[in-house]
Amino acid sequence: MKETLGFQAEVKQLLQLMIHSLYSNKEIFLRELVSNASDACDRLRFEAIGQPELLSGGADFAIRLEVDKDARRITISDNGIGMSRDEAVAHLGTIAKSGTREFFAALTGDQKKDAQLIGQFGVGFYSAFIVAERVSVVTRRAGLAENQATRWESDGSGEYTIEPATRESRGTDVTLHLKAGEEAFASAGRLRTILRKYSDHISTPIRMKKEIWDKDKQAYITTAEDETVNQATALWARPKAEITDEQYREFYKHVAHDFTDPLAWTHNRVEGKQEYIQLLYLPSQAPFDLWDRNARHGLKLYVRRVFIMDDAEQLLPRYLRFVRGVIDSGDLPLNVSREILQESRDVAAIREGAARRILGLLEDLAENRKDDYAKFWDAFGQVLKEGIGEDASNKERLAKLLRFSSTGTDAQTSLADYASRFKEGQKALYYVTADSPDAARNSPHLEIFRKKGIEVLLLVDRVDEWMLSFLTEFDKRPLVSVAKGDLDLGDLADAAEKETREKVAGEFKDLVERVKSALGDAVSDVRVTLRLTDSPACVVVESDEMSQHLQRLLKGAGQKAPESKPILELNPHHPLVERLKAQSDDGLKEWAHLLLDQATLAEGGQLADPATFVKRMNRMLSHT
Repeated sequence: MKETLGFQAEVKQLLQLMIHSLYSNKEIFLRELVSNASDACDRLRFEAIGQPELLSGGADFAIRLEVDKDARRITISDNGIGMSRDEAVAHLGTIAKSGTREFFAALTGDQKKDAQLIGQFGVGFYSAFIVAERVSVVTRRAGLAENQATRWESDGSGEYTIEPATRESRGTDVTLHLKAGEEAFASAGRLRTILRKYSDHISTPIRMKKEIWDKDKQAYITTAEDETVNQATALWARPKAEITDEQYREFYKHVAHDFTDPLAWTHNRVEGKQEYIQLLYLPSQAPFDLWDRNARHGLKLYVRRVFIMDDAEQLLPRYLRFVRGVIDSGDLPLNVSREILQESRDVAAIREGAARRILGLLEDLAENRKDDYAKFWDAFGQVLKEGIGEDASNKERLAKLLRFSSTGTDAQTSLADYASRFKEGQKALYYVTADSPDAARNSPHLEIFRKKGIEVLLLVDRVDEWMLSFLTEFDKRPLVSVAKGDLDLGDLADAAEKETREKVAGEFKDLVERVKSALGDAVSDVRVTLRLTDSPACVVVESDEMSQHLQRLLKGAGQKAPESKPILELNPHHPLVERLKAQSDDGLKEWAHLLLDQATLAEGGQLADPATFVKRMNRMLSHT
């Protein structure tokens, strides 16, 4: 029975966006459809390992293109795994599956950028509507009977029909009925040119009827003989010298389902205990689901050119989940399953080798293509930071790849570059953590460092605090938080400052005790400090305690944070602290709580009782 079903509500907007955003590059529709056909053949090869009966129609996989110029019709056929009725509804009737809302939220209004975005959402099939007024799909899943095929058809206006059909063998036929004005694509010669440009790397043969030139008719005549249009060999298995940069880029778009060019790639053959080929790519932009923990990210795994699985997460460390590409092993058993893959020592060795290769590629970018590395860092820097805690064996290499904002330069800086700018006598790398760049730059903890011209790293990513629990030193120099501990600048402090420090501690001993008593259990301690120059007070924690910033992050994520009271540090040279000394006990309590609340806000914290803070502030303002 024929049924008419509706697409998702946003489909019309999406299809219109695709048609107009990709208007200048219409020919990519053929690349996308041929890529899908190739994937269907790969998937059947894998399923047939455990179910050889699925190959009852033969194992000679091929993709076939047929053109009817008079009818303005193109048909792309494959003998791959095909689809059942439910699969056709799921895959062809759901656009931007699992990401429609995010897709429209990310739209920019810039056609070029939106065209790139389309490639991140796996909607390549719908590029057919760029040139077609109607698309018809007849598909039969491997293992089903001839009369269990399905016909799916749509004009892209918001609905599609689905009904039973008949297909002699397994596989899928996608027929495009071209729009008026798109007749140029109903040319076998034009299609051959597009296929050789975009799909030459596909290992499945792409076949068309051979054409010969008829001198008498001065035209090409279609023969009954088939010819293979592409090289039909796995690109990764070919010698690097035979592969052009353009072929590498097109293969990336095939394997990553991305419309944009990759940032860089590495291709090599590994020999020794494990023998495998790896072709790995760095994307130029982050996919929309990079932070989706339920999304699968990984490489395509082949064993001796036989496709095994998509998104083999075990082949890469989690912090390299943005990498795309292919691993082809000559050692793993062909019947490898996901469970076996997880436990395999060979796979662990492949994963370690792939990680080393990617880190080497990143090191080359950082050294020789600094602009490209800056683009990479903007897109994937936060993910790479996860590796500091996850990959102990490569922690030193990863540390050299990290980039941070700092008070000493407008550009992102590496830890090595920061260390090269140390002041005389400086022995530590100083940093401050905050929720935003502005909050970090305006932190009161930076005042003494700014006065002395000492550079401080500004860490504002949510992952930074977690990363710092693993990265405690760089090049045998400690990383020190400017908001922790009783600040001791060591050789950076001159003799007069050291003398003043001791003198002030004695002079303010009585005030410190009074303030500590007035604040009670709101703080763990009160002391004077020389880290401040402009602010009257700041809050810190001991060097071995969790920072206030990390405590807030944990609470915001719904996790329990260890109870840790702040330490209130007073600037003995500030007029408000001088005024504090002259207060009676009641007045001192009001001033002490006001300074504590102000210091908490300046550090980026939240007040437990904002209303009381406002009332206290109003009372004190009314008496000035």
